[in-house]
Amino acid sequence: MRGRYEGKAWDERFFPRLSKLEVESMPKRDALLVLPVGAVEQHGPHMPVFTDTLIAEAFLTRAFEELPDDANIWLLPPLPYGKSTEHLGHPGTITLSATTLMSVLLDIARSVRQSGFNKLLLLNTHGGNTDLLNMMAREIRIDTGLAVFRLDPGSLGLGEALISPAEKKVGIHAGDVETSIVLAAQHHWVNMDAAPTELPHFPESRYLQFKSKAFAWITDDISNTGIAGDARQATAEKGEMMLELGGRLLAEALLEISQFDMASLKASRDVKDEIPSGVSG
Repeated sequence: MRGRYEGKAWDERFFPRLSKLEVESMPKRDALLVLPVGAVEQHGPHMPVFTDTLIAEAFLTRAFEELPDDANIWLLPPLPYGKSTEHLGHPGTITLSATTLMSVLLDIARSVRQSGFNKLLLLNTHGGNTDLLNMMAREIRIDTGLAVFRLDPGSLGLGEALISPAEKKVGIHAGDVETSIVLAAQHHWVNMDAAPTELPHFPESRYLQFKSKAFAWITDDISNTGIAGDARQATAEKGEMMLELGGRLLAEALLEISQFDMASLKASRDVKDEIPSGVSG
């Protein structure tokens, strides 16, 4: 992995490297600012607590290398703290409350708007942030008028062809996928000698499906080790393939988002044109 301030993402498209005058003079109407939201939380006995934020940085480092030089897309500093309350009680977990994270996101968005920008992407790499970010995207839209977008690299199915059926089903935290990615990004941050395997027994039920979020859980409800998955199967080779594919897919997504116009959502014709003749309004 490149250093944190090396490569196009950090040396050319890292928003804070710009001066006040450069920000003032840059074209803003179609500029997209990307705000990565990660976490500092336990990832079992073998992984760094910085895992989720590191994964965001690794994917974005790859993605920005794939972008054309004229793409008006800029990387904001990753927000390293998220809502990790489900991991409280496990050493190393540093969490914001839901209300604090909501306020932080809104303050950042208001600042972005005050600087004249129109588009903001909330890019998330921690599952515990997902519901809150989905809700806040709309709240930010209402409060600021920004066009707000949401993307989770974990939803791109990057490891589908590389992991076991059991891992696909329940490998949600510090298992094969995340461990492989961190091995590829920062190999020496992982202690594979301590890597465990723990697969939660989620119900085979029509009404209690895990993916539908039919029941609330915390880490201690589903795991003794702090992980959910099979970390012992992880390899740096698999992680490299995930990062390579993820970088390409993320770059495609960033370009599509940057070119999207919210005004295109409305029908271009007058609504009255849609009413058949002889039918009163």
